[in-house]
Amino acid sequence: MTTDTEYRTVDELGNGTLQVWDLPTDTDTLLSIIKDVFTDHWRQIGFGVIVQGAAWEVAAPNAPRKIAMYDGYVTVDFGAWHFHLCIGEHTASGPELGRIRRCARAELYRRVGPDGAPVSWGLRLFNAIGEQMMTVLLPNPFLTDTQELRAAPDFSRLAAWDHLRRRYLGLDPDPHDRSGTGFRHG
Repeated sequence: MTTDTEYRTVDELGNGTLQVWDLPTDTDTLLSIIKDVFTDHWRQIGFGVIVQGAAWEVAAPNAPRKIAMYDGYVTVDFGAWHFHLCIGEHTASGPELGRIRRCARAELYRRVGPDGAPVSWGLRLFNAIGEQMMTVLLPNPFLTDTQELRAAPDFSRLAAWDHLRRRYLGLDPDPHDRSGTGFRHG
């Protein structure tokens, strides 16, 4: 298990500073994280790919109808649409593409503002060549489910963050996560 001091700090090209905790990338752990996030927290999360020049922040229309594995890919199926992520051994495309496509880095992160207080929390997955596969924007105490600013923080919205930290990193809730006063966009 890790401690709160075992994170790395990343400066993100004008987007502020992230504190990052690395997660295991074995298939069982990644599948468990995906099931946790999309089964238990689908109403409150946003997800997509966030790269320089583009941010796809998608909301799930409903709970997944199915989460299943096939040839290294997990499929999260919402009925009208679905997505695939390579989180295990993929063989159909050959060993080199299978290695590249598979999630090689997974991390929990919190973005900190200029005052040092956290302003957002999430999960990110990257393939073997460092391309972002997905970001999950976890419930934010400063925003509603529809991304409207709250008049006062609702720190109960850190339940998903606290659960993921506890289950996958062995960390208790961190009082620092509850030190901010509002959302600031980077």
